[in-house]
Amino acid sequence: QVQLVESGGGLVQAGDSLRLSCAASGRTFGRFGGGWFRQAPGREREFVAAISWSGSYTHYAESVKGRFTISRDNAKNTVHLQMNSLKPEDTAVYYCGARPSLDDFVFVREFEYTYWGQGTQVTVSS
Repeated sequence: QVQLVESGGGLVQAGDSLRLSCAASGRTFGRFGGGWFRQAPGREREFVAAISWSGSYTHYAESVKGRFTISRDNAKNTVHLQMNSLKPEDTAVYYCGARPSLDDFVFVREFEYTYWGQGTQVTVSS
């Protein structure tokens, strides 16, 4: 079993930056693909960014490309999401996901993930 805990959310103004972190614990040996999703009120959870287990491959939603950066530190079992130039439409609960992966792939669909964190709120005021 793997436990994921997100942190770093908060209330910021448009144009500000935040860095979200996802710390994994439990059976974190092996290779895990990681990703960030978000869910705004009244909307379905949507893909934000994903990273392969080695960190060599990343993929972003068009809405965040050029503003957000996903990274990972496998020695510390963490995945980060650096969010710059935040917009009010980025307001949502952000969730990190993880899944075992022997291949160095990125996973962009919610159902592909095995483990989820509890979420962290990001609110961007205009």
